[in-house]
Amino acid sequence: MTAVVLVHGIAQQVRGPESLLDDWYPALADGLALHGVTPPDRAAVSMAFYGDVFRPPGHRGVGLPELTADDVTDPVERDLLLAWWEHAAEQQPAVPGPRDPGARLRTPHVVQRALDALSHSAFFAGLSERLMIASLRQVRRYLTEPATRDAVRQRLAALVTAETRVVVAHSLGTVVAYETLAAARPEWRDIALVTLGSPLAIRNVVFDRLLPAPTDGRAHWPASVSRWTNIADRGDVVALVKTLAPRFGDRVTDLPVHNGAQAHDVRPYLTARETGQAVAAGLTRR
Repeated sequence: MTAVVLVHGIAQQVRGPESLLDDWYPALADGLALHGVTPPDRAAVSMAFYGDVFRPPGHRGVGLPELTADDVTDPVERDLLLAWWEHAAEQQPAVPGPRDPGARLRTPHVVQRALDALSHSAFFAGLSERLMIASLRQVRRYLTEPATRDAVRQRLAALVTAETRVVVAHSLGTVVAYETLAAARPEWRDIALVTLGSPLAIRNVVFDRLLPAPTDGRAHWPASVSRWTNIADRGDVVALVKTLAPRFGDRVTDLPVHNGAQAHDVRPYLTARETGQAVAAGLTRR
């Protein structure tokens, strides 16, 4: 029985379901333990892995294909990058903002300026320029390539059964989880959805491209979901809009947490008492 299904986020293309579960399961168990609940056996927890959908074919170069600021030409990628930059600058003094005079003088190329600035942020520190651009491309490809979107959603749909009680999703995985659970199946019912560091409510880039399409600025409630808890760290650059209830309905419970320096990292999200409480409520409701 798969009681809990986990859905990862971007930049996991060289991992796999078991290696990711090795990272996620102990943190999930810790969060439940903080709430006084015995975690389910690992055999009852599955990882909806889709990273390989974004894994490029082999090529003569080493590592990722060479990507530079000049390759960021798609409006979705550019808008998301600039939104990340602006939010990171608001939250972190070390990140020069879009209107910072020094940032403007260093380079006239706005995309390059954004990449340079984000390299000083807590989330993107240590990531190469290529990795940042590759992350942008994964979001863009999911939102704009129907075949990619379908392939990713099928990975989650294949694991959700009538016995599934909780879906826990992180980052881009929250978009995958929302869209998949919105496509109701008769056997899917009474599922508790827990979203961590979600970009779902980012207007223009993500929200307005959701399926099913929002109506009059409001998204449709995912029919398979009975309760939804959204958890976000104030400094999480990816979760630009921290509260989902204004767009997805008052049935969403929005909770803030503090994850320390790695605001978007899934592990502190999972170990948070708030996450443990939300998962426990889903596991024990029947």
